[in-house]
Amino acid sequence: MNIHEYQSKQILREFGVKVPEGKAVFSPEEAARVAKDLSSPYVVKAQIHAGGRGKAGGVKIAHNIDDVKKFASELLGKVLVTHQTGPEGKEVNRLLIEEGSNIAKEYYLSFVIDRKTAQVVMMGSEEGGMEIEQVAADTPEKIFYEYIDPVAGLMPFQTRRMAFNMHFKPEVQGKVTKLMHCLYEAFIAKDCSIAEINPLVVTKENDVVALDAKLNFDDSALYRHPDIEALRDTTEEDPKELAAAKAGLSYVNLGGDVACMVNGAGLAMATVDIIKFYGGEPANFLDVGGDSTVEKIAEAFRIMQSDDQVHSVFVNIFGGINKCDVIAAGIVEAAKVVGLRVPVVVRLDGTNVDKGRAILKDNPVKEVVMAEKMDEGAKLAVELAAKHAAEAKA
Repeated sequence: MNIHEYQSKQILREFGVKVPEGKAVFSPEEAARVAKDLSSPYVVKAQIHAGGRGKAGGVKIAHNIDDVKKFASELLGKVLVTHQTGPEGKEVNRLLIEEGSNIAKEYYLSFVIDRKTAQVVMMGSEEGGMEIEQVAADTPEKIFYEYIDPVAGLMPFQTRRMAFNMHFKPEVQGKVTKLMHCLYEAFIAKDCSIAEINPLVVTKENDVVALDAKLNFDDSALYRHPDIEALRDTTEEDPKELAAAKAGLSYVNLGGDVACMVNGAGLAMATVDIIKFYGGEPANFLDVGGDSTVEKIAEAFRIMQSDDQVHSVFVNIFGGINKCDVIAAGIVEAAKVVGLRVPVVVRLDGTNVDKGRAILKDNPVKEVVMAEKMDEGAKLAVELAAKHAAEAKA
């Protein structure tokens, strides 16, 4: 789960991280009122769940209240397109108004989970700011890592070594190492998947400030943090992903035109790969899990077909706990209740496969085509998607 920058900063403030004074606003008038209680210059920042806002024009520097109101009017309702939003962009519905900082130098600092070592890793670089992705690509030696023992936690020698590698001045190293510990404490206490400050700045007054902040959280741990769950902004999330979560489905929109309905994450990834192999573009990752019902399968079809993105569906099921006859009955029910507006290729194998195939044969649905093998089904789904897309344009 993601939250906005201003929400992340509020959490970090509670853990002792210094952040600029500021407040979220939802109108130009509110922006002007908030700015009156702050010191100039003012920073007007669009709040969306995506990076690259500065390059997209989502961050403005104002030197008076009138400019604050003007920039707020320009940004609210605007669709920002960044390298993380995709071409459709995201609409700005709220802003962060905060005091500017007298920046001397920008840095990068974050904590993430390293899946290979099963440890939290602290990453830092003296090349912070908007180009950190380019730094990682072109000069990876400028990014430093400290792997943290899960029992011992972040050790003082690690923060000192990181501060030294990032070339902080001696007079601010104490503040920097303290901030690193505070950020780590927030990461662990809130079950974060990432805690990132970019840029972390040293001001000309030798203050160490989190000028921007990004916190992402482990969805599986949200039951422990109702305060974090309450910060969720559903307007920033894909409606299909929200509907799928409500129905107990694991769904991720991938942007292509061949929808995938599978059981099991491993099979889902293999299905995405084989669709790409045959020249198609997967529309989603949809795992119906091991407790499918007829109603759940029908709901999966409703979600997959809820916009014009999808031009075919590939149902690739290897029955285990999930039985093929339940999947087949769900497809028939989806055809009756939801309607199938695109071709559907079905490959069934495993538990009750004969019963499942018999259900589809005894209840023929015009849009449904059976496939014996996985590669055969993927190839056919890609071909049918291309045909359907061409017919839709004609």
